[in-house]
Amino acid sequence: MSAPGTRLSPIARIRALLNQPTHHYRPATTVFLDLNVDRVAEELQLAARGAERGSQDRPASDAKTLDEVEQQIVERIEQHKQDSHGIYLDHLHTYDERVMALSFEERFATIQQAAPEAVGDFRAEATVGRDELFVLRRRLNESETERERFRARHRIDRPARLSSPGKIILKIGVLAILFVIEVVINGSFLAKANVGGLLGGAAQAVTFAALNIIASFLCGMVLVRLVNHRNYVLKLVGVIAFLAYLTFAVVLNLTLSHLREIPPAVSLSDNVGQEVLHRLMTAPYALTDINSWVFFSIGVIFSLIAMADGLLFSDPYVGYAGLERRWIEATRKFANARSELIERLRDIREDATEAMNEAARDLSVRRSEYDALLQGRERLAQRFAQHQNQIEQAGRVLLEIYREANRKARTAPAPDYFAKALTMERIAYAAAPPNADARDNPKKMIAETQELLKEQVKAIHEAFDGAVRSYREIDELLPEKPEKKRG
Repeated sequence: MSAPGTRLSPIARIRALLNQPTHHYRPATTVFLDLNVDRVAEELQLAARGAERGSQDRPASDAKTLDEVEQQIVERIEQHKQDSHGIYLDHLHTYDERVMALSFEERFATIQQAAPEAVGDFRAEATVGRDELFVLRRRLNESETERERFRARHRIDRPARLSSPGKIILKIGVLAILFVIEVVINGSFLAKANVGGLLGGAAQAVTFAALNIIASFLCGMVLVRLVNHRNYVLKLVGVIAFLAYLTFAVVLNLTLSHLREIPPAVSLSDNVGQEVLHRLMTAPYALTDINSWVFFSIGVIFSLIAMADGLLFSDPYVGYAGLERRWIEATRKFANARSELIERLRDIREDATEAMNEAARDLSVRRSEYDALLQGRERLAQRFAQHQNQIEQAGRVLLEIYREANRKARTAPAPDYFAKALTMERIAYAAAPPNADARDNPKKMIAETQELLKEQVKAIHEAFDGAVRSYREIDELLPEKPEKKRG
């Protein structure tokens, strides 16, 4: 028995029937062997023995029964008849086994049970898919509602400007390049005022470059973007943040420029920070070296680029890009799920249809073989009847050979029974052929089962169409929100 939970599906049970061999074996039917009269006559020496016994006037003229030679002939004839009867029974048994091996009843029962179950399983699968799709469509609808409310509240009539993975990589790459260049430039310029030389300048350069580039990027991505907001308070925060950023960028790069101009003697003391702060407070723009102004300009430009990179990293309107991504993801999940469910149902439909069509073809083949077996069985019976006639005729010829030789050698008249031909008792058929009703019953059952398979195939196609239609009806139950036109 199968373990719990391993019961074959209806389609698997139909396919299991198709994989079974039609018969356990296929023995060949052979023609009954005819009796060779000449050889038997020679073997029994009928002519010689007939002449010998005739010269002795044996059997007597008034004899009523066959003599011993004739008895031998009859026994030989009967032995051959029994041997042929055994062959007939063997072949008849083979035909009966082959008819039984067609196992129509088993197939009818399995198909009549499994085919409707397959349709039921298909509909159950479609129902499960519909429930799954309904949940995803409801989530998509909620996401659409949230998106439309956001757009209406903030008076946005355009799609979100989303950065593709390639653009994101490009923007991060630009940021990284700016950082590397900033480090190199800062390191080379700051090395002049650093007692550690190029190595000391590089250490300071990494710190200031990170502050200049990363802080500018984050400021542009988070705070300055508020300038685009519809809320005037947040817009004001964005403007203030932009002005604060400009102040930060100018002060930071002026600090770096003043740090570059500090003499190494001062750098050796611990008053470097105080010296730079004093310069910024008293004479912030008093840079004596043109390279310091170049250094300052490069720093401010890189800071502006980093800020712009952060500002354009995503949609300018804060919160819109994330909302748009959630809506797109919900749309993608719903579309993919619907496509996968339809494809899965299509595979199940094709598999079930193929199995049922194969079962119908298998029944047609077995019906043809059933007719051929019944015809072969009838032909076998006819051959056996004809063969018995041949045996009887052979017995008559053998007796005539013996009696003719006996008559020619006799001096007394031959017995009267010599003129009587041999009559052999026939062996009746071991089993009568099936009547018309018995023969037509499998044909009727095959036709009904094939019609059932055809109806179930049609039912599966209708169930598939209904499932696809029901999936589309989900859009009608939960329609997409129409785009509102705004002036």
